[in-house]
This record gives sequence, C-alpha cells and structure tokens, in this order.
Amino acid sequence: MKKITKKQPWKYLFWLGPFLFMVGFTAGLVSGSWGLLSLAFMIPGIAVIIFWVVWQSQQNRWWASRSTQAGTNALVATLAVLVILGLINFLGVRYQLRQDLTETQLFTLAPQSKELVRRLPQAVKIWVFDTNQSPQDRELLENYQRQSSKFQFEYVDPQRRPGIAEKFGVKEYGEVYLESGNKRQLVQSLNVNERLSEIKLTNRLQQLTNSTVVKAYFLQGHGEHPLTGGETGISQAVQGLTEKGYTVEPLNLADKLQVPNDAATVVVAGAKRGLFDAEVKALQDYLNRGGNLLLMIDPDTDPKLSPLLQEWGVRLDNRLAVDVSGAGVGLGPAAPIITDYGQHPITKDFGKGISFYRLARPIEITSIPGVESTPLIRTKPYPNSWAESDLQSEKLEFNPDKDLKGPLTLGVALTRKVSVSNPVPTPTAATTPLPTPTTQPQATPTPTSLPSPTTKPQATPTSTPTTTSLPSPTTTPPTGEKSEQTPKESRLVVFGNSDFATDGVFQQQLNGDVFLNSVTWLSQQDQQPLSIRPKEPKNRRITLSTSQANVLTLSSLLALPLLGFLTAAFIWWRRR
Repeated sequence: MKKITKKQPWKYLFWLGPFLFMVGFTAGLVSGSWGLLSLAFMIPGIAVIIFWVVWQSQQNRWWASRSTQAGTNALVATLAVLVILGLINFLGVRYQLRQDLTETQLFTLAPQSKELVRRLPQAVKIWVFDTNQSPQDRELLENYQRQSSKFQFEYVDPQRRPGIAEKFGVKEYGEVYLESGNKRQLVQSLNVNERLSEIKLTNRLQQLTNSTVVKAYFLQGHGEHPLTGGETGISQAVQGLTEKGYTVEPLNLADKLQVPNDAATVVVAGAKRGLFDAEVKALQDYLNRGGNLLLMIDPDTDPKLSPLLQEWGVRLDNRLAVDVSGAGVGLGPAAPIITDYGQHPITKDFGKGISFYRLARPIEITSIPGVESTPLIRTKPYPNSWAESDLQSEKLEFNPDKDLKGPLTLGVALTRKVSVSNPVPTPTAATTPLPTPTTQPQATPTPTSLPSPTTKPQATPTSTPTTTSLPSPTTTPPTGEKSEQTPKESRLVVFGNSDFATDGVFQQQLNGDVFLNSVTWLSQQDQQPLSIRPKEPKNRRITLSTSQANVLTLSSLLALPLLGFLTAAFIWWRRR
C-alpha cells in the first residue's frame, strides 16, 4: 500500500483547491469588489475541491465509514451554529430590541420624547461644546437619534473649532445648544454634577418646533389655587406649561367681563366661591366663539357654573368618591387610585399607569345633541369604589338608598362644533337693524339728499320702500358672514378635583401628565404630542457618615473574610 501511495503524488494536488479559493476570497475581501481576478482563483479552487471529494468517495468509499459520518455531523452542526449566530447578529444589528430593566427607565426615552422626535418637521442638531464625552449623555443622544434620522448631534472642542464656538456664542465648556434651520437655543450647561437632562432637551425641542405663541389664562378672584408656590399653589403646573412654550397669565373677569381673544385656553383651578353671573356669561360667550375651558371643581364647592355645564350635558355630583383599594399604598379611601382611562388623546398612552385624586366628586354625563363626550378617568367598579353621601360617619359603608356604585367618572372631555359668527354678529346685528329704521325716515323728509348718490330723483320714493337704497350696508354683512361662519370646535374638560395639579402632588405618578395633556389638547395644538412626559431620575446615592463608612470598610475587608476563614477551619476540624 505504501508503494502505491508513493506512486500517487498527484493526490497532494487537493491542497491546491483550498489555496486557490482562499487567494480569490482574500483578494475580493480586501479590494471590496468581486471582479474577474478573485473569481479566476475561487472557481478553479472550488472545482478542485469538488473533484477531489467525488474521486475519494468512489475510490475509498470513505463516505460510508463511521468516522466520516461522525466528522460530517460535527461539521454540519458547527456550520449550523455559526449560521444561527450570524443570523442573530444580523437581525440584532438591523432590528434593535432593547429592554430597560431599571426602576425609573433611565435608559429609555419617555413616550412624549419619542413621539416628538418622530414628528420633527425639519432637521435638528445638538451641539455639545465639551472635550469630555460622558457615556450617559452620549447614550441619551443616541436614544434620540434612533427615533428619527432628522435628529443629529456632535461633540465640539471650542479650542480646536473656535469658529463654531463663536457662531453660537459659547462662553464656557459644557454648553449644549439646539439648532434647527436659523434657530439656535441654549439647552443647558453640563458639569460634573449635572448631566444632560431629557426633560430640558425635550422641552427645548418642543419650543423650537412650535413657533406660535400660546397663552393659557388662569381664572383668579374666587379662591382658586395661587399660581405661585405655597401649600395649595400650582407653581409646578405653571412651570410645566412654561417649559412647553406656554405663556401663563392670570385672568380676572370681574374687571374685563370678557375673555381675551388671544386665549388658547382658560383654566378654572379649584374655585371655592361662586362666580358672578356676568363672569359665567363671559365664559359661555368664550366657548360659543370656539374657546377652550378646563374646569377643576372640588367637592363641597359651588362656583355657580351649573348653567354653563348644563349646556354641555355635565352635572357635578355632591357625593364624595370613595376608593377602599388605596389603603395598601398609604392613601386613604378618599383618594381614588385611577388605572382605567378613556380612549382619548389626553390619556391614550397612559395604559395602566397610576394617578390619584384626593377628595374628588363624581361627574354625570347626559347626551346633548351636537356635543361629543369621552370619559377620561374612571374609578374601580363596586365594591372597591362608590359615591359616598354620608361624609360625617367615621366608618364608610355603602348605602344602597343614598350611595352610587362604581365605577365613577371623575373627568370628562367634551367637544362641540360652533360657528365663528356667534361673537361678531352681536355688534353687526345691532348695526344692521338700526340703519333701516333711521334711514327710511330720513329719506322721506329729505328726498333731495338721495338723488346725489343714485342720480335718480324720480326713483327715490319707490326706492325707499323697496330698500334699493341700502345695497351698501347689506352687502358688507354677507361678506362678513361668509368669513365668520367657518366651523370651529369648542372644547371643554371637567375634573371633579383640583388637588391633583397642586405642588407636591403634581410630580407624582401621572398627575402632571393628566393636567398638561388636558391643557395641550384644549389649546388645539395638534402638532404637539400628547403622551407621558419624561421624569427626573431618582437619586439612588447612599450618603454615609465617617463612622458608617469605617464600619462598612472593616466589616467587608476584615470581619467577613475572617468569619469565612473560621467557618472553613471549623468544618475541617470536624471532618478530621
């Protein structure tokens, strides 16, 4: 056999096949083009390998041997594993799937941030003027960039690129600017203790993309929550609106008796005393000309808004909403925990999120022609919640004769189509009938004054009764009516509680999102996203005193190792 194999040196030509194939493969891989040169080596190499495999299988029948089958199975299994890993990596690169397991979702953008970036009308770029690239800040910017190709960012060293730094007016390291077209805006200044904030970046994006000035008026003078800080203030809610680009101003209807025309929405936050009839009429007129109103009315209060609410089919129940399921989280039965939200733009992304309302009253909705209503927040069904009528009893029990079973509606959103001509025709209607009686008597005693414009002295007696002398006043109202009778939507949101928007409670759970989304929807800013806004990350740092740090060091470096050594020595001694 040895002599035979020695007489067959051409069998070593098999190695020429892998050699030619690797030469062609390497040439194509390095050059980046699989041209004639690479194929000229790869095709002969593959042909040699195939020829050798076929010849060996016919001569030695090695294909049927057990070792060949075992080797082939191992080779196929290895190739299958490599192919599977390659497909997983390919899918992982093309379709990214990320799971954030942190408690506050530190590495995941809030739904509002995602929706805002996806709806960017034009390209936006973030300029970070800093030499140190924080991994945390870069991860946040990359999360924004994954949402849309219109979002870009770049780190710049002001010393190496002074022209760009001078263009933005950079004064110190760490400044972050937002640029979109010809608009530039400072986002924040970074330092060791303050990293890039999603809240600030999202708010600046929203302000930059919204060029219109939106004003929100807060009614004052009836015991409403003050706009400044305090125990019952709503300064955090005002700050949230300001960061979203709103201009917040107080409104006293007792002085003006008319809502300003530039009001995007009017907020009545917890009025404790009744409004004057003229003030209620001013709010009704504002709604009739396409205005938007947010009412947050607490129990045991009567702001005298029943005539306005009746037009929309809303009635405030005088009973108190009770929810006994909140005892486990430290909330009493008078603070309903809400996890059931209506299918509405204000609450569409809330899912099973939590919001709570301390001391809330139920709302009853009646169908009114032309008014569309959607419940926003609902309590849990009975026996977890009901409307309690006996507020003096220390023990809350459901009374089927007086109480109302849950689920209870604590918030509702309503819309109604109105005509813009409602406010304007009031003066025009007053002017159009007045000239008709005054011009007719003046035309009959002084017939000589009419021929001058008409140049028809014989037709003046007949023109006055047939009102041919009034074409000029009658032609202007129709043109005004055509421009005024464009359909417009008036919106109203009513909550049976105002405490959820006060300081201290506004930042908890979804309470702030309920308020801000309601104002945004009422303002009819359709380009602004209605979703869950980003939250500040919780500070999880542990602050230790010197003695506590010393105890921790001694216990970890001395006590625990010594305890483990003594335990091992005791076990060794027992086994001996």
